[in-house]
Amino acid sequence: MPVILGIESSCDDTAAAVLVDGHIRSNIIANQKVHEQYGGVVPELAARAHLQNIIPVVDQALSTANIDKKEVNAVAYTLGPGLIGSLLVGNSFAKSLAMSLGVPLIEVNHMQAHLLVHFEKSIPDPSFPFLGLTVSGGHTQLVLVSSPTEMEVIGQTLDDAVGEAFDKAGKMIGLPYPAGPFIDKYAQKGEPNIPFSMPKVPGLDFSFSGFKTNVLYFLRKQQQMDKDYIQNHRNDLCSSVQHILVNILMEKLEKAVIKTGVKEIVIGGGVSANSGLRQALTKQTDWNVFIPPLSFTTDNAAMIAVAGDFKYRNNNFGVLDRQAKSRMSL
Repeated sequence: MPVILGIESSCDDTAAAVLVDGHIRSNIIANQKVHEQYGGVVPELAARAHLQNIIPVVDQALSTANIDKKEVNAVAYTLGPGLIGSLLVGNSFAKSLAMSLGVPLIEVNHMQAHLLVHFEKSIPDPSFPFLGLTVSGGHTQLVLVSSPTEMEVIGQTLDDAVGEAFDKAGKMIGLPYPAGPFIDKYAQKGEPNIPFSMPKVPGLDFSFSGFKTNVLYFLRKQQQMDKDYIQNHRNDLCSSVQHILVNILMEKLEKAVIKTGVKEIVIGGGVSANSGLRQALTKQTDWNVFIPPLSFTTDNAAMIAVAGDFKYRNNNFGVLDRQAKSRMSL
């Protein structure tokens, strides 16, 4: 009955979770509100906040799980990818804790963890092989997953991530950061009646920079004619933004299913919380779709602990001199 302590610090959320025999006992996340006033994550401020949060977050995760640190069998942590300053805080703490407890250290790829969290024992788990769609503020990838250790990126964004597209479009509409949840909220009150353009990208790759430019120019033109256009059409703007972005994701996913013949679909990442994307996926009756609980969508340590459990059971341990990686392939 292995007890895995997971630690996540790739961006602006400090998180710790405890996994006991495949079940998450606790999943604690400390958000950083300081970035809201800047309209995006400030790396230096994020690293400082991690320094303040990591000890109380880990302590709360152990306490909530009713686990003494001496019962921990391994410490799993995010090696990368992410903001290097943020990663270094989690890396240093995890290494120090593992060494002091005399337990193995487990290195986890953040993007792999978003997909492997579906193997937490309280939720249905997919069968291999499956197609993974990872969608967040920093990544948009289509991944063919043959096993917990065999993952191949078959499509990815050529420029910006879909989460960034949500946030930047939301900023143009005057919404707070992060704008994704606000777009989702207002979209449910509006109609997707604004014809934003769909990017034309060959194959299974994505592009969102042109979409953001399209939104910018459209809003400029409308405001020249009506300075209150955004205020008067906020719900429809949000609905239209969400409609196009979800359609972009679904179009590529449908192509990937046809190309690979794989109909086992798994999504992960912060944008997987979007209600429009979830509804679009559940309408695909020919697919076997796995959508994570909301608590497993944004950056969290539960996914790090689950991914770490796979490695623990295969004696795939890390080393103390491994450096954090801001960029990391699957």
